[in-house]
Amino acid sequence: MPDIKTKLREYRRILQIARKPGKDEFVTSAKVTSIGLLVIGIIGFVIFLIFVLGCSTLGILC
Repeated sequence: MPDIKTKLREYRRILQIARKPGKDEFVTSAKVTSIGLLVIGIIGFVIFLIFVLGCSTLGILC
C-alpha cells in the first residue's frame, strides 16, 4: 500500500494539471447535463405512469 507522501504527491500533481473550464465549456457541460437529467426524468415518469395506469386499469395491486 502506498504511503501518505506518495498519495499526496499524486493528488498535488492532478490538481496542478487540472484547470478551470472556460465559459463556453461550462455552458456546454451544463446543457448536456440538463438534457440528460430531463431525459432520465421523463423515462422515470413514463414508467411511473405505466405502473399507475396499468395497475388501476387491470385492478391489480402493484
